[in-house]
Amino acid sequence: MKRRTFLKTTAALAPMILSPRALGREGPGPNDRINVGIIGLGRRCWAVTGVAVDVPELNIVAISDCFKPRIDEFRGAFEEHEENWTSYIDFREMLDKENLDAALCITTTHASGWVATHAMAAGLDAYIEKAMCLSVEEGRQMVRTARRHGCVTQVGTQQRSIPLNNWASDLVQEGAIGQLQKVEAPNFMGPRELGHREAQPKPEGGTVGWWDVWTNQAPLRPYHSDIHQGWQEWTDYETGGQVFGVTGWGTHSYDQAQRGIGSDMTTPVEITLEEPYEERGVTKYEDDREPGPEETGQDYYWMSEDDTGLTARVTMRYENGVELDLGLAADDGPGLGARFIGEDGYIEINRDRIWAEPKEIIDRDDRPGTLEVNEIKPHLENWVEGIKNRQTCNADIEYAQRTHTICFLVNAIRHVGEVGQTLHWDPVHERFTDSEEGNEFLKRERRAGYELAT
Repeated sequence: MKRRTFLKTTAALAPMILSPRALGREGPGPNDRINVGIIGLGRRCWAVTGVAVDVPELNIVAISDCFKPRIDEFRGAFEEHEENWTSYIDFREMLDKENLDAALCITTTHASGWVATHAMAAGLDAYIEKAMCLSVEEGRQMVRTARRHGCVTQVGTQQRSIPLNNWASDLVQEGAIGQLQKVEAPNFMGPRELGHREAQPKPEGGTVGWWDVWTNQAPLRPYHSDIHQGWQEWTDYETGGQVFGVTGWGTHSYDQAQRGIGSDMTTPVEITLEEPYEERGVTKYEDDREPGPEETGQDYYWMSEDDTGLTARVTMRYENGVELDLGLAADDGPGLGARFIGEDGYIEINRDRIWAEPKEIIDRDDRPGTLEVNEIKPHLENWVEGIKNRQTCNADIEYAQRTHTICFLVNAIRHVGEVGQTLHWDPVHERFTDSEEGNEFLKRERRAGYELAT
């Protein structure tokens, strides 16, 4: 079912999300400000908060981070706004004491599910940064928790709220390039194994036990800056690091593919490993070059032939026959988007940039302009609208679960598949039908004390 059809159908039946008061708690009225708590004060949080303070409907009242120096740095960075913000080391204390309506959950990936499910189980609507989970199983529980408590959710794939991206995606679904046959997206890198690290002294200022809390569901290792500052690189903390990684920026690209195909509520049903999973260069061209006017992939064009990573081209096929080819190099295509190829031409959609052949496909009077504000702002505003009206947001947690699943399928077949082998996926029950070894990649063991809230 196409996304547009799905939304129309469900809207006709009943509201998708119950109001806060119907769930027995107070919540903001249509004209009230939304009381927000922020959980996780790292680098990405600074960017989101820098925009959130200028969204009038959002009233930040409290902030939390398990590492106290982060709180101090954060308050210093936002001293113009923070005089009324209450600080908490333990976000659960914040949930208990503050009269919150919503939470910005902007943590490390390995802590995201734990934090977000506890916030949602407390009845809060949630903005959750991507990558939102470490496994298919964890992501599905996050969806269940959101639905059980009637939470309005928005996951941080901001392209879902960029008008130009959505307009071009709708063109694909409406047949502007004829019957869609194939979608091309990048061949993102997977994570690495951490290996042994000698213990280092913990940085000063942390309270007792903060490193245990920061480690969360992952194995508890002695402190090392490679973990604390570089967690995105390692399998136990992320499933494909930030820069050209499968669940780092790859989540954006595959989400764009999902949006253009119209497969928000499902995933591919076949996955094929096309080459060995090994260390290789991630660029196509030997020399630095400027992208041509028909290219939208500038985001990764600064990477060089010296940049390498663990990669392997993977192809997938949807039930309707559309092929998803994950094989583009970092300097050869839409680094944060996808190229949609139909029988009558193609449309390339990246972050607030598009191109088409023939070009007449996108030379239309109804074409939106590009953003004049930070891309985070319309995404937050869409979340605010969802909270006020109890509507499904552009990047609802179910849509994000399906996109993250594609990332996990890439990682799974790279580890358990043989070159040329096709594995079959059941998107309803979210499991491989012909690979128990692959199914082991769908879940993680959690340390006691960091169970997900239901």
